[in-house]
Amino acid sequence: MGLFTQPYFTFFVGILGLLVGSFLNVLIHRLPKIMERDWRVQCAELRGESLPEEAPLSLAMPRSRCPTCGHFIKAIENIPVLSWVFLRGKCSACQAPISFRYPLIEGATAALSAFAASHFGPTPAAAGAVLFIWFLLALSFIDFDTQLLPDSMTLPLLWGGLLFNLEGTFVDLRSAVIGAMAGYLALWSVYWLFKLTTGKEGMGYGDFKLLAAIGAWLGWQVLPLTILLSSLVGAVVGIVLIVLAKHGRNVPIPFGPYLASAGMLALFWGRELTQAYLQLM
Repeated sequence: MGLFTQPYFTFFVGILGLLVGSFLNVLIHRLPKIMERDWRVQCAELRGESLPEEAPLSLAMPRSRCPTCGHFIKAIENIPVLSWVFLRGKCSACQAPISFRYPLIEGATAALSAFAASHFGPTPAAAGAVLFIWFLLALSFIDFDTQLLPDSMTLPLLWGGLLFNLEGTFVDLRSAVIGAMAGYLALWSVYWLFKLTTGKEGMGYGDFKLLAAIGAWLGWQVLPLTILLSSLVGAVVGIVLIVLAKHGRNVPIPFGPYLASAGMLALFWGRELTQAYLQLM
């Protein structure tokens, strides 16, 4: 029983989040490369061509190594956050800098996981919340890097939301199913309205599926809040990038990280924020 008291549970989930954060770094880096290789193979097959054999690439192989000198990362050099600190953010072999993003993702995963454990307690809702957060973090950084939201992640996330809500973990099943449909159709409608008006594509299909997944987890009731928050943050960041970073107006900005951030806010404070918004209105 002692292991399931709140402080121990929060600490355990935080440590688990650190380990998962290390795995998310691998996932964020390799999944787009695996997808790109699969696309090349499929295109070659359609053209009746054969591609030269390449080294195996998966989430498990090959071993992680320094992209500058090829030094294989030892286990002692792969301890989440601590290894980066002890190595002073540099490769032990060639002293090439290691991106701060690696410990940032590990630390953020641990902190958000621990907060979810503290917020929901040792309940099925806590398990669902940390799973939801892990997926959103990975999707955010993949979209930021590549402007892709892989079906191999958005669709399992959607089905996972419906599965957790079979027993009403976050919302009743009816609200979850309507949330999935309404989430997809909301951005699908915006996409086609924008395309018919301007002749351009304003967002990708992955954004539809991500909002559908958020609706499946949290219900249709939080969708207006999620869209509003993500749009506001996206607009502010877009303006800042254009003004300060000289970001071209025609260069697309990924929308997935803003949807994911809004989804996390709705996970913890969806009802309170919705009530505050309605009172303001």
